[in-house]
Amino acid sequence: VGAAVFGDLLGALDAALERRGDDPALAVAREAWAVLERDAAGLEEVGSRLDVLAHRLALTDLDARLLAVALLPELHPAGHLLLGVLGGDERAGRPPVALGYELAGVSLVSGTARARLGELAPLRRFGVLSLVGDDVFLARRLRVGDRVVAHLVGDDTPPAALAAVIAPAVPVAVEGTDTVAGALADGAPLVWVASVPGAAGTALAVAACRELDVVCLVANLARAVSDPGAPEATGGARPGGTGAAGTPSAAAVHDLVRTLLLEAALTGSVLVLAGAEAAGPAMDLLTDAPVPVIAVGATRWDARWARDLPPEVTAPRLSLGQRRDEWRAALGLAEPAREVTALRLTPEEIRVVGRAVRAGMAGPVPVDGAARPLHGADGPVPGAAAAVTAAARRLGRAAPTTGRGLPLTLEDLVLPDHTRAEVERLIGWGRHRDDVLALGPLQGKGGKAGGIAALFSGSPGTGKTLAAHVVADALGMELYQVDLTTIVDKYIGETEKNLERVFAEAESLNCVLFFDEADSLFGSRSSVNDARDRYANQEVAYLLQRMESFDGITVLATNLRGNLDQAFARRLHFMIHFPDPDEATRRRLWEHHLAPLELDAADRVDVPALAAHLELAGGDIRNVVLSATFEAVRAGRAVGMGDLHGAAAREYAKLGRRAPAAVLAPPVAAGGALAAAARATQ
Repeated sequence: VGAAVFGDLLGALDAALERRGDDPALAVAREAWAVLERDAAGLEEVGSRLDVLAHRLALTDLDARLLAVALLPELHPAGHLLLGVLGGDERAGRPPVALGYELAGVSLVSGTARARLGELAPLRRFGVLSLVGDDVFLARRLRVGDRVVAHLVGDDTPPAALAAVIAPAVPVAVEGTDTVAGALADGAPLVWVASVPGAAGTALAVAACRELDVVCLVANLARAVSDPGAPEATGGARPGGTGAAGTPSAAAVHDLVRTLLLEAALTGSVLVLAGAEAAGPAMDLLTDAPVPVIAVGATRWDARWARDLPPEVTAPRLSLGQRRDEWRAALGLAEPAREVTALRLTPEEIRVVGRAVRAGMAGPVPVDGAARPLHGADGPVPGAAAAVTAAARRLGRAAPTTGRGLPLTLEDLVLPDHTRAEVERLIGWGRHRDDVLALGPLQGKGGKAGGIAALFSGSPGTGKTLAAHVVADALGMELYQVDLTTIVDKYIGETEKNLERVFAEAESLNCVLFFDEADSLFGSRSSVNDARDRYANQEVAYLLQRMESFDGITVLATNLRGNLDQAFARRLHFMIHFPDPDEATRRRLWEHHLAPLELDAADRVDVPALAAHLELAGGDIRNVVLSATFEAVRAGRAVGMGDLHGAAAREYAKLGRRAPAAVLAPPVAAGGALAAAARATQ
């Protein structure tokens, strides 16, 4: 079709000039036609590329002729002039629809011809051609997209609009690769790959394309750039705008998916679309695409998206061996540390983290991207594993209720030895859970996932929240903190909806799910005395079921351990008690919080006295030190025992507790009343 279409067009242009007679005003148009005929060889080369594109998009002969008419002013100045004159405005250049029909040899009132320029016809549906203007249909002008023109003249540089979403192709053959390859080979237009966070869905899709020896274009909708200032999609959003909370509008998503499909068609590629669950407004384009599509989404296929059900595959996470191989390639380490291989990252994320760590720890990354080993003559670079964990944490999407602060470690926890040991054991379970699951189906039957559930119990200020942050940071994960007092709703059924929203959000993140104030919901299930009791028990039952199906790490914090019933206890892998600190622990807490400060030598701080007489939890001790520091800085001096003396009195008042007599007594020399009281007991 395409190779001869420009020769036919030159003939049609000659005939159109003949029909218009010997009008002297057409002399310049005849000169332009002669120039086009002289340069016809260049047009034939474009026609050969047009022939390939027509085959990929399943264009009809009429489609190709109309496209050639619209292309002519883009390809040659003489074509711009000639079509402008014939179209009634030599400055316009682009031909009106009526002229396009005339040169294509069809009637102006042909229903078939009208349909080939309809919104759902291939030329317009996938952005090859558009109609410019708001005049009557026949007066609108035909315009070919810039990217199509560039492709047809031999330039295949992707458009700038796709720079943010196009991703490198990283193939890893995992379970399901052959199934996807087989579906494509059988002619399936769309294959859906369900891929939870950390699963190798995109790598699976790329490996399937490589197995078939076909080129693929990889893009990630989650990386689409949004504009927080744009109007919501439901209220007349402009194309390229965004909806609520900075999310791309329906029109923006539709335009982006259409641009990706056109790019895949131009380059003869299979489109591998990650983050495809966000393509809801454009799912009709994916199900009727001009190229094969492998859509990788974080959820199962939703039957509401289309009439037909596509083939569906669930992508697995990388095995430990595969993860180890990917980290070896990314970091140049012979044997990556356990903290590194435990991270549930995709192959693409592993490479991103690897580049960031090599750049930060071993100098600039070479232009050729070659791996820069993170070890020297004496072995691995110190801190390499910590750098990888920190980079992985930066890579993840932030949990909605927490910000990113400095990473915390076990050194930031001051706890009794047995409590600290249990927290370390929980971290170890998190790092080794994939090893255990790989040994066999110890978990996961009957709707149960391979998650880990822990309970932190203890009085306020004993370190439960801090420990949850330490666990998340040690595992390179975000902490999604949920205050259950905001989840429980007095209206029947609303609590379950709120919980489902939380778990659904957590499943889309690489996070530790932390329920604070858990006793507000997880109380002992009551006997049914009225309708409210019955529905309260249903809320608890729903939560039990949802916890078991959550394939992540859940931490519950409660001030009253006795409020939890046995049904919850059976579902908890850890029950860690955070006791009120004894004197030895309080001494370590005081030393920990005072260590960064400059202390007043004249008003010496007596840590043993503070630990002996102030029976405060760790959070309260931190508040005392913070208050004392503010007062000392305000007075322009170093922190002394007197500052801590006053801050402790204020903290006791805030807690509604009577301060020890030594705190209420006026300060005395050599460390104040607390120190004097401590010496009196010796």
